[in-house]
Amino acid sequence: MKKRALTILTLLLVSFLLFSLTKADRRIYYGAFFVPKGWPKPVYDFKKNELTEKGFELGRTLFYDPIISRDSTISCASCHLQYTGFAHTDHALSHGIEGRIGTRNAMPIMNLAWTKLFHWDGGVINLEVQPINPITNPLEMDNSLVNVLDKLNHSKKYKELFYNAFNDSVITTKSLLKSIAQYTVSLETYNSKFDKVMRHEKDIFYTEQEENGYELFRKNCISCHRDPLFTNDSFADNGLPLDADYKDYGRVTITQNPKDSFNFRVPTLRNIEFTYPYMHDGRFKKLREVINFYTDGTVKRKTLAKELQKPIRLNENEKKDLIAFLFTLTDKEFLFNPKYSYPKSNINH
Repeated sequence: MKKRALTILTLLLVSFLLFSLTKADRRIYYGAFFVPKGWPKPVYDFKKNELTEKGFELGRTLFYDPIISRDSTISCASCHLQYTGFAHTDHALSHGIEGRIGTRNAMPIMNLAWTKLFHWDGGVINLEVQPINPITNPLEMDNSLVNVLDKLNHSKKYKELFYNAFNDSVITTKSLLKSIAQYTVSLETYNSKFDKVMRHEKDIFYTEQEENGYELFRKNCISCHRDPLFTNDSFADNGLPLDADYKDYGRVTITQNPKDSFNFRVPTLRNIEFTYPYMHDGRFKKLREVINFYTDGTVKRKTLAKELQKPIRLNENEKKDLIAFLFTLTDKEFLFNPKYSYPKSNINH
C-alpha cells in the first residue's frame, strides 16, 4: 500500500509540475531536445538516434577535433565557429587542409532538426550522412571514412567514449555519424530579442525603429524567410548574377532540371548579424550590401523567384529600420552557450 501511495503521489506531483509551467515555457520534448511552443514539429527522426548526454558530448568532441581530416589539421569547427552562428566569417569560401579553398561559403549551423535537405544545393538528404561530404571532399578534409575509422579505433580515448555512448568500443561509420548528428541537431537557437518579444516577456519591447523594420520585413521578406525559423526550407533563384570564377548554377547540378538553375537554399536569417559573408559564394560582407542588392541588383530571368518579380522599394531610412529588426534575430545565449563550445576536457589523444 505504501508503495502504491508513493507512486500515486509521484504521478500527482509530476502532473502538478507540468500544469504549473507557464504558457511561454511549455515545449514539446524529444529526449534531450526541446521544441519551443508554436514551432513546427521537427523533421529529424529522434527515434532512430535518441539523444543522450554521452552521445552529445562525443559528437561535440568529434566536431572540434581535427583528427577527422586527412592530416589532422582542420576540424568541423574550423569552418563553423560558434560565436559567428557556426558559420565561417574569415573567408568568402570554405577552407580545407593545406590551405585549399572550396567553391562555396560555409553555411551556418542551427535549428537543423527542421531541415529536410542540406547544403546550398540540397544535395544531401539526411543530417546523419551530411558529414561525409566535407570529410571526403578533396578541398576540405580530403579523407576517407576508412581512414577516419582507423584513426579513431586506434585511439584509446575514443574507444572509451564510443563505448560509453553506444555500449560498443568498435567504432563504425554508423556510430560515428550518429554521434556527430547528436551534437549538430542540438544546436538550437530560439532566445533572440524577437523570440522574447513574441513570447511577451516582461520589459522586452521593440524600439520604434525595430517595429518599423519588422513591418517592412513582413511586407517584403517573410514569404521566403518565414518565422519562427526564418526560412521556408526551400530553394530559389534570388536574382544573384552568376559568379565569374566558379559559374555555380546551384541546385540544377543535383536535379538536372533546368527550372532549378540559379536555385540555392533559402538560408535562415537567425543570427544574421554574425553569419557574414552572405550568399552561396560569400560575395557580400555587410547586410547593407545584401539589402541594396535586393532593391537594385537582382537579375531578371525566367527562373527568378516569383516573390522577387515585383521590385522591392525601400528608402534609406527604411533600409536602416529593416537592419535594426534583423539585429533582433541575434541570440547571444546561443552564440556564447558553453554547452556548445570547445570541450577542453576531451580533446587529447
